[in-house]
Amino acid sequence: MPTEVAFKVDVCNQRALQQGLPALLRTLDSAAARASIFVAFGPDNSGKAIRRIFRRGFLKKMLRTRAPQMYGVRTLFLGTLLPAPRVGESGAELLRSAEAAGHPVGLHGFDHVGWQDGVARMDDASLRRSFERGVELFERALGHPPGFTGAPGWQTTAQSLAVQDQFGFSWASDCRDGAPFYPALAAQRARTLQIPTTLPTSDELLGAGATRKQDLAAWYCDHLVPDRLNVVGLHAEAEGIHYGEWLRDWLAVLRAQGIAFASLPEVALRERARAATRRVVARELPGRVGAVACPELAA
Repeated sequence: MPTEVAFKVDVCNQRALQQGLPALLRTLDSAAARASIFVAFGPDNSGKAIRRIFRRGFLKKMLRTRAPQMYGVRTLFLGTLLPAPRVGESGAELLRSAEAAGHPVGLHGFDHVGWQDGVARMDDASLRRSFERGVELFERALGHPPGFTGAPGWQTTAQSLAVQDQFGFSWASDCRDGAPFYPALAAQRARTLQIPTTLPTSDELLGAGATRKQDLAAWYCDHLVPDRLNVVGLHAEAEGIHYGEWLRDWLAVLRAQGIAFASLPEVALRERARAATRRVVARELPGRVGAVACPELAA
């Protein structure tokens, strides 16, 4: 298998959509790289994320990544001192244009913060309602239902995966690490193929102190895994507003080396028949606060 790089762009809040995504798409387009865009379609409750301050490592990460500068001071009060605006609907025209330019758009949850912090406590009815709301708003904005989805913060449960199967997504990217796989559920395997994000995000690297902002491109060059699919997670507010330079530099290196840019929908088509079944487990990763969903390592 040749070395491939695929891009997964998360759009978690209104500022990321309106300010970050257009600039990020210009960066990708200049290198003829296509990304799959995951957009939250519901209230921007970014301010409620302050509740994570009591989690181990959260404050340190916020300081290292300069969170107020990255997210914008106004964003840090949305859903608390300021009203929570809708995210996806506010950029419907932009998202339709992105799809027309070859960047497919999928769902990144309804209430991003609510899901990331509370999915473990949600019952089937709450999970179904969250998916239904997100799908309804997505279809209203783009004129078609989402073909794929990605859980906010890579947070999933066996219940959420089972409910997700009911919505007919072609594939999902809810997990971290490893090759495409089907989650093993209690009674059967899930029907929705998972394509994990394989490389850490820039904010994780900076939050863990693994590298400096000016050295991000070099870090990704050194950690690209040859002869396999490398899925890179980007955030529109990071690479679109503050950290775009490293991405431009890295894209230039990839093009010079002849590295192929892969499309995640095309990856899903080729992997669907041959992907293994894996149990989903929670694992902590450097630079992240709390555990994320990952496929269990093969014995």
